[in-house]
Amino acid sequence: MTDRTRVTRSPDRQRTDRAELYRILDDALVAHVAIVRDGLPLVLPMGFGRGGDAIYLHGSTGSGIFRMMASGSPISVTVTHLDGLVYARSLFDSSMNYRSAVVFGTATIVADPAEKAEAMRIVSDHLMPGRTAEVRPMTKRELAATLVLRLPLDEVSVKVRAHGASEEPDDGEDRAVWAGVLPLRLTALAPETSPLTAPGTPVSAAATAYAARIAGAADAAAAAARAEPAVAAPMP
Repeated sequence: MTDRTRVTRSPDRQRTDRAELYRILDDALVAHVAIVRDGLPLVLPMGFGRGGDAIYLHGSTGSGIFRMMASGSPISVTVTHLDGLVYARSLFDSSMNYRSAVVFGTATIVADPAEKAEAMRIVSDHLMPGRTAEVRPMTKRELAATLVLRLPLDEVSVKVRAHGASEEPDDGEDRAVWAGVLPLRLTALAPETSPLTAPGTPVSAAATAYAARIAGAADAAAAAARAEPAVAAPMP
């Protein structure tokens, strides 16, 4: 743990279990990547994927932001899951239930062709599990036009809130005012087939499986977040 990763506000919400970090990253679809450009902070949403103790980012070789990241500029990457809105009997005490992770570090270019192809598979299967097996491989031209960066999970902070409103029996609030948690979850709607798809083509098995997977993922994640923090495999 470093000064940057130590949680000082509500430190009891910090989690140090490596497995919980992996779950938060693996369940997220979008990461927000922060970098300083021309003296000003810039935050961009990006797709990503985790492979072992690193996350991979990919973009066009013509992207100025990716070239900045590849040049060694420090970055931070964050993912957040909003699991619920916490309705207290005062706006001051109202809150949110969430799982979040912030990664600090410097990204490096993945130059080896085999590692680059594997990194692209990791990112693709993270966003669309199983889709790689359904479509053609990337061409050499497509790989050459793609810049892949690797960010190690060496400096990471994880914070979780998974409980109701902070209330005391004698706090003087009006008990006739409802208080509680409104759980939230990610869900998939009905697939929308491209008009250029051949008639009679069934919906992608990968899309169908993913819709089924996320249908119960939020409940499992929320249950895990409410459990006592594990002490095994601590993060540095």
